[in-house]
Amino acid sequence: MPDLLLELFSEEIPARMQAKAAEDLRRMVTDKLVAEGLVYEGAKAFATPRRLALTVHGIPARQADLKEERKGPRVGGADAAIQGFLKATGLSSLDEATIQRDPKKGDFYVALIEKPGRATLDVLAEMLPVIVRTFPWPKSMRWGKRSEKPGALNWVRPLHAITATFGLETEEPDVVTFAVDGIEAGQTTYGHRFMAPSAFNVRRFEDYEAKLLDAKVVLDPQRRKDTIVTDAKQLAFAQGYELVEDQTLLDEVSGLVEWPVVLMGSFDPEYLKVPGEVIRATIRNNQKCFVVRDPKTGGLAPKFILTANIEASDGGKTIIAGNERVIRARLSDAKFFYETDLKTKLEDRLPKFEQIVFHEKLGTQAARIARIEKLAAEIALLVGADAGKTARAAKLAKADLLTEVVGEFPEVQGLMGKYYALAQGEDASVAAACEEHYKPQGPGDRVPTDKVAVTVALADKLDTLVGFWAIDEKPTGSKDPYALRRAALGVIRLITENSLRVSLLKAAASALAGLQVKSAHEPDKLASDLLAFFADRLKVQLREQGARHDLVDAVFALGGQDDLLMVVRRVEALGKFLETDDGKNLLAGTKRASNILSIEEKKDKRKFDGAPDAALYKLDEEKVLAKAIGEVASDAGAAVAKEDFAAAMRAMAKLRPAVDAFFDKVKVNDDDASIRENRLKLLNEIRSATRAVADFSKIEG
Repeated sequence: MPDLLLELFSEEIPARMQAKAAEDLRRMVTDKLVAEGLVYEGAKAFATPRRLALTVHGIPARQADLKEERKGPRVGGADAAIQGFLKATGLSSLDEATIQRDPKKGDFYVALIEKPGRATLDVLAEMLPVIVRTFPWPKSMRWGKRSEKPGALNWVRPLHAITATFGLETEEPDVVTFAVDGIEAGQTTYGHRFMAPSAFNVRRFEDYEAKLLDAKVVLDPQRRKDTIVTDAKQLAFAQGYELVEDQTLLDEVSGLVEWPVVLMGSFDPEYLKVPGEVIRATIRNNQKCFVVRDPKTGGLAPKFILTANIEASDGGKTIIAGNERVIRARLSDAKFFYETDLKTKLEDRLPKFEQIVFHEKLGTQAARIARIEKLAAEIALLVGADAGKTARAAKLAKADLLTEVVGEFPEVQGLMGKYYALAQGEDASVAAACEEHYKPQGPGDRVPTDKVAVTVALADKLDTLVGFWAIDEKPTGSKDPYALRRAALGVIRLITENSLRVSLLKAAASALAGLQVKSAHEPDKLASDLLAFFADRLKVQLREQGARHDLVDAVFALGGQDDLLMVVRRVEALGKFLETDDGKNLLAGTKRASNILSIEEKKDKRKFDGAPDAALYKLDEEKVLAKAIGEVASDAGAAVAKEDFAAAMRAMAKLRPAVDAFFDKVKVNDDDASIRENRLKLLNEIRSATRAVADFSKIEG
């Protein structure tokens, strides 16, 4: 079957937009093909700085013919209905319709509509210009004299040429004939801007890709990335260094070049006195270059690796010299900023926070720091952190936000706080907290283990969460401008991965007490809402670890479960229990009891929550179940009190045989009303007993 080749050739597309644009092009074309009844075999899109390309193979040469029966109005029906039927079906008269006999509903007119399929070439010629005109660029522009006319094309950068061919591999393809804003589709494209700028004709994708390569254009972004990484590693290794890999930078650089040429430059070793992270940020942000590491020392080497877009006649000497000149100036600035920052102690910067608003409803940054200090002092008692070091760390943790280096490179906030704290002689734990109190900032980020850092990190995140909850600035849908979901996940990981016993409700109450604002909620409502938010985040966290989210609901449904470490351990024990036969069968029995109770309570409009009367037990199975419930409730309760959830689950397992026997032999809805009521109360006892470990009604399955 025929293949489609489409290329949209333009001025340079911003690197950050290329990957999504390629995917959008693939999606828009293939979705439209399928909508037109043209099911294809495969599709792949590509992007370089100057082109978007798409190949779709295995497309039918034409649409299938369609035959459709459309039911119309009843024979003898209203004239308006008949005229509407004729117009909708394209029939000239009722003579062209057939009559469908229906002895019950009466006879109806039926139209047989035959729609011949169109040639795929015609379908493409109709759909492709629409896709080009409606392409979802984040930002687009108009250009030239045509931009003055209504309906002028908007594109990310000036569009120069369109290649569109369709045909069999063994034959000369057809050009898909269409034009967009005066740009006619053809089969002509262009090579590298500098090394092979001439136009050349292409036929289909294999021919297109090969000719581009000859014209110094590597079409596949992944191939460009592989080339850059491989050549950079080899270049570094040849001089005894190691490449410091950077996936984000690699993605960007591969979108800046069509023909990657990797070169190495150097800078004055004097600049290595500046922290390595600042050097890397300087070189990365300003020149899009990689840094290299000296494996002997573990520190950075005075070298950098750049990616050029041209094979220069002088071997790249001029390109290297130009980059070295810019990097030297940037590193000189960074060194000046760093040395200037060292002249002012962190605590001497703090008064400036009085003039900086954190949030209009939550006060200044200085007020926030004071809140964090107070909350950290309380959490330190729970974590076992040194009170003096914690107070000092909480006071200094945000101070580096006012430094020159962080002002220039915001991504090194916290890290610079650590360097400056160490430089002014602060304790190692205090310095570590200056860096680590922001962590973890994502699922792959490291969780602090130093008790001082953990304490300040918890105080920082809890103050943020409680503050924005108090002013009713919660996340909604996909919107989370203050990264509150990330803060909550950070609290969860800090607590669970450090095995901390922290009452979230008490901590939230302490944080709320420190706020000098009028809350939009009552304290109890705020705390319960926030706890529910933590429960949702915990479900996300546990689901990513392979646990069942419904078990989190089952534990939180017990109420008062604000010790996340205990929640996680209870969920783990419950999950293991439900994997056993005893667990599965007890769950089934408990759900059966709950379902019967729900039905009967609704019928009687009352609860069966009183203690059953032993004198009304008529069958041994009732007596055995009642005895088992008493023993299990006692044993499970004692185990839970000791926080031995595995033992609690083992106790619950003893209930399973008695529950099974009860449902096998006992008729719950006995004809005797008093016996029925007593048996329903016994079922309620099953439900109550299992609530020692979880609310089984919340468990799926």
